[in-house]
Amino acid sequence: MADKVVIIGGGPGGYEAALVAAQLGAQVTVVDTDGIGGSAVLTDCVPSKTLIATAELMTDVAGAAELGVNFRDHEGDAATAITVDLARVNQRVMQLAADQSADITRRLAKEDVTVVQGRGRLDGPGRVVVDGDRTLKADAVLVATGAAPRTLPTARPDGERILTWEQVYDLTEVPTELIVVGSGVTGAEFASAYLALGIPVTLVSSRDRVLPGEDADASLVLEEVSKRRGMKVLSQSRMESVTRDGDVVTVALTDGRRIQGSHCILALGSVPNTGDLGLEEAGVVLTDGGFVNVDRVSRTSARGVYAAGDCTGVLMLASVAAMQGRIAMWHFLGDKVSPLDLKQVSSNVFTAPEIATVGWSQKAVDAGEIAAEVVMLPLSGNARAKMQGVHDGFVKLFCRPGTGIIVGGVVVGPRASELIHPVSVAVAESLTADQLAQAFTVYPSMSGSVAEAARRLHRV
Repeated sequence: MADKVVIIGGGPGGYEAALVAAQLGAQVTVVDTDGIGGSAVLTDCVPSKTLIATAELMTDVAGAAELGVNFRDHEGDAATAITVDLARVNQRVMQLAADQSADITRRLAKEDVTVVQGRGRLDGPGRVVVDGDRTLKADAVLVATGAAPRTLPTARPDGERILTWEQVYDLTEVPTELIVVGSGVTGAEFASAYLALGIPVTLVSSRDRVLPGEDADASLVLEEVSKRRGMKVLSQSRMESVTRDGDVVTVALTDGRRIQGSHCILALGSVPNTGDLGLEEAGVVLTDGGFVNVDRVSRTSARGVYAAGDCTGVLMLASVAAMQGRIAMWHFLGDKVSPLDLKQVSSNVFTAPEIATVGWSQKAVDAGEIAAEVVMLPLSGNARAKMQGVHDGFVKLFCRPGTGIIVGGVVVGPRASELIHPVSVAVAESLTADQLAQAFTVYPSMSGSVAEAARRLHRV
């Protein structure tokens, strides 16, 4: 008889786990409240990156004159302004998200995965109750309930002018002055995107630099580019409250300053969706922040209960959620499985320019956590970059002294999310700098800079 797997949550951790479990012959049920795809597809990754794709086009168009391309209006005069139809952009954003959700739903149905609409909670390790009146028995349960935007009593969103990142797609009018509170990945991405859409942006950062968790050299490039393009960056400025009076939003800072705008996006981090799920009663240990404590094969402290994704707080990326979900099912159903290795995770900040990273970081090298040789190569010398009018960005590689094995890297530039892949392969497969350098690259190409950086790490 097939093993019964019940998955609570239909985001990347949930639906990818469902596909693996179905492939391995399990009887799979996904209990979902908000729509298959979860926040990653419906309110976070897919919508935000679709918005950013529009912003990227605006950036390209704005820089077209350098490449010899000029725009004229219907009377033949020079067109000096580029505008965005935000209502139309957001309509497209949400349609793409809905379409992606529908595609995943059809895939689950094709694999005979049952989807139950409702809120699921544990009733002991082997039972899931849906909406209090339907009980599903399970040999294994995967909790993949995600996380929600963090808010504060002094900064409550109203869905109109004070917004979380999930609410921005309801905007139909273009903000005249946007304030973004929070300079982590989410805050930096939205600030960069709306700036590219032609909207004045003020970024309020409590830290001394934008993206404090990213490579410092990369953060510096982004901040310099953002300021050059007109963004106001308020560093070491802690938000005390956000209030609204009619059409004016005021952000009060702890040092007494007051910043006013037409709209404010709150990017204050995330809180796990783990309340009232019966987790602790079932023996699942939560951290102080409410995240589910898991090991590297996604097991919780309760037998037969696994967890994946943002609700675990391991690393809040859709790719990590999906891998945690797959690993959980491979482990439970007895397939070959490798424990999660965060040093092989590639990630990207979708700002302009993008910032992609994998493996060990400059911070770890500087702190002496790992011995590594470092080379940083500006993109400004790359032939393809010159052709495309790219002036900012770099490739940075880290390799072990002696062996020359690549242990990490950073790429800053257009489509860095694509350029990081050869470095990710090198890290995952323990390739040396020489091996990476000796693989052919197309000339001219941005990826040529990855090979060139590797060549500079060669030691006779």
